[in-house]
Amino acid sequence: MERLTLPPGGAEAMDEYLEYRRIVGEDDGGKLFTPEEYEEYKKKVLPMRLQNRLYVSWRSPTGMDCKLVGPETLCFCTHRYKQHKTDFETMPQQRPISLPCRVTGCPCRAYLYVPLNGTQPIRCRCKHFADQHSPLPDFLCTACSKCSGFHSSFTCTCGQPAYTHETVVETKQERLAQGKPVGRDVPYAAMGGLTGFSSLAEGYMRLDDSGIGAPAVEFLDSPATAMDHPFVKAFQASSSSSQPTPTDAGTSSQLSSLRRPEEDDMAFFERRYQERVKMEKAIKQKKKAPLSSTTKPS
Repeated sequence: MERLTLPPGGAEAMDEYLEYRRIVGEDDGGKLFTPEEYEEYKKKVLPMRLQNRLYVSWRSPTGMDCKLVGPETLCFCTHRYKQHKTDFETMPQQRPISLPCRVTGCPCRAYLYVPLNGTQPIRCRCKHFADQHSPLPDFLCTACSKCSGFHSSFTCTCGQPAYTHETVVETKQERLAQGKPVGRDVPYAAMGGLTGFSSLAEGYMRLDDSGIGAPAVEFLDSPATAMDHPFVKAFQASSSSSQPTPTDAGTSSQLSSLRRPEEDDMAFFERRYQERVKMEKAIKQKKKAPLSSTTKPS
């Protein structure tokens, strides 16, 4: 097993390089900017990104963002989102907003997300993969002559076919108007629709307004049934036994297991420990109660 060792200041230099790469992306053409060029680049580009960021998502017909596009997300043309035009001095007025590919020789005129089936591109009805089709608007197959354009019956995890989805490019104001999260303003290149770690999950797993949304309180407080996952049933059973009143057994017990904003680690663990001790005492007293009621005085 090899061990990587860094010279003094090596960790800081690596952090600075990663920060440089997140900001510059591929705009340096593979040759690092000089410190002067880097500062000039930031003065020019950072205000545009903070004011004119575009959010890119792959949206289902129900309005859920099934995929939030990030810098490494592939386009139909097989190039990544960060290889497309993403910085604008003034916000485009035409709709839909086109983000053409900047790779030399690529005819792609607008970023278009295409899902993967595992690690492979999805297939068209002509049986050929998506990357075997032209990225031009007709999306004709380059491997056969019978294809009239890319059309896939692949089903998204949301339950809707892929062809019913659309790649949406929108502004911060347009996204806020729909109640969808926009995150913080960041200086990094080609962030697309990423606003946090949860953005990496698929839409049906995200419990924010860009995904399936938070479950209703009635659902959270509903009793477990035979159709629920065994973990859910076991958790609710243990929660019920740990609470003195049945009405508090659902949501309050689950909230108790979460760390409160004002608690540090030690306070949280101490509170949970005391709750467990109290629960164990209550169980012991409940077991002793029937024995004491049957004991006759001497």
